Amino acid sequence: MRRGLFTGIAAAGLFAGLGIGAAQADFALTILHVNDLHSRLEPINKYDSTCGKDDDAEGKCFGGIARIKAKVDERRAALSQAGRNVLMLDAGDQFQGSLFYTTYKGAAAAEFMNAIGFDAMAVGNHEFDDGPEGLAAFLEKVDMPVLSGNVDVENEPTLKGKVPGTLVLEVGGEKVGIVSVLAEDTSETSSPGANVHFLRAETYLKGAVEGLEAAGVDKIVALTHMGLPRDMQIAARVPGIDVIVGGHSHTLLSNTEKGAAGPYPVLVQNPAGRQVPIVQAYAYGKYLGEVEIVFDDAGNVTSATGNPILLDASVAADKDIAARLDELAKPLEEVRAKVVGRTNGEIDGSRETCRAQECTMGDLVADAMLERVRDQGVQIAIQNGGGLRASIDSGEITMGEVLTVLPFQNTLATFQLKGSDVIAALENGLSQVEDGAGRFPQVAGIRMTWTRAKKAGEGRVVSVEVEGENGWEPLDPDKLYGVVSNNYMRGGGDGYKVFAEAAQNAYDYGPGLEEVLADYIAAMTDGYTPETDGRIRELR
Repeated sequence: MRRGLFTGIAAAGLFAGLGIGAAQADFALTILHVNDLHSRLEPINKYDSTCGKDDDAEGKCFGGIARIKAKVDERRAALSQAGRNVLMLDAGDQFQGSLFYTTYKGAAAAEFMNAIGFDAMAVGNHEFDDGPEGLAAFLEKVDMPVLSGNVDVENEPTLKGKVPGTLVLEVGGEKVGIVSVLAEDTSETSSPGANVHFLRAETYLKGAVEGLEAAGVDKIVALTHMGLPRDMQIAARVPGIDVIVGGHSHTLLSNTEKGAAGPYPVLVQNPAGRQVPIVQAYAYGKYLGEVEIVFDDAGNVTSATGNPILLDASVAADKDIAARLDELAKPLEEVRAKVVGRTNGEIDGSRETCRAQECTMGDLVADAMLERVRDQGVQIAIQNGGGLRASIDSGEITMGEVLTVLPFQNTLATFQLKGSDVIAALENGLSQVEDGAGRFPQVAGIRMTWTRAKKAGEGRVVSVEVEGENGWEPLDPDKLYGVVSNNYMRGGGDGYKVFAEAAQNAYDYGPGLEEVLADYIAAMTDGYTPETDGRIRELR
């Protein structure tokens, strides 16, 4: 999270600072929430990768759908007994991230979400990873409404009429409206297809909120998959939203956890001068968010308090869910258990590192890609940092870990690109580093220096050198270079339109990235020693 992000944001105790009293309110609503589960149905370790049974038994694991079910049941029962009103919400991205998704697609997620009993879910960008058809199949299986108002699906037959933008629920005798929006760049980060279009979130929300208010709904929750920076913009620009429950940026907000990106909730002043609480609960099922919102008679928020609950070993897993999970995991065990090699240290694939600078996982994957096709005259490898989804701890590396790092079933794609277009691609990769966007380029075969002192797309790339037969030499803007990337980026994903538009002699070479990485690791008889070598250098 960049420095200065929380400028002008009040902590929860500052409602009174805007003249909002602490008087007894008429209606209190507790929202339990998760976001960005990314198919981590089994418990995770501290690297956000699948946690082994032995480690789980020793209390080293977090999350898992069985723990989520147990904690939700526990909190619902306690809150109901206390006479509280409760909603259970998901802010999107149940899809993609483990063998459970690779094998079962959205069916496993739907089954467990139905068992937990969600009141609503936002469509996440990764819900489009298998196209509109994949989302449509999921919608047929879930019991709760799945919302996204700024997604235009009128021309997509599989989704038309199936993705509402708003929902009104009766909770404790009061009407609670829910509005939902999705990141507008989903066509670049996923595969929604040519018939699905995305509207500006603020434009949609202003109309949707006005419509709810005209219908007499004065308590409005925005369930978003936009990321915290965009949620803050929305809160500041759209009047009438009372609380935002978000996802997409995998942000940990907490009043107690070290390393949290900000307080829980974050508060932003809206156009009417009122504070809008924003909550998010990291990712991968590690936390269950819980926030209590108190409204006065006019539907104004008078307080917002809570904290994410860490789902560690102190939370006993729901036995029935755990048993069903084991049943679904059996066909996956042989694939996941295969040892492909070993590493002599932790390989850092964390979101925070790989979307902002050179990381050891980025070096490893890009090197593996380049090595696979070097004999085809390829000199440069570019892999999006957002395609790296976990770290790997020291010791044996299993295929399960490789698949957790590279879950998207992407394949190698080779092509030729002029040096000037390589620079344009790198400029795109560096264009949203402040937002932690997944397009950040992890590279091999080149060394680059860059700066964020320049505006995006206006010269952030300071210099690029290519490794040639005679050592390192400056990139020639007019020369044609062999490039390897993945099929997602090759098609223009993550903003790499230059690959789709300017590539010459493109060839979908074929091997899956997970296979390429596993083979590369297996060839290292002494194990892989992770280290960075300065191939990406930022001028400070």
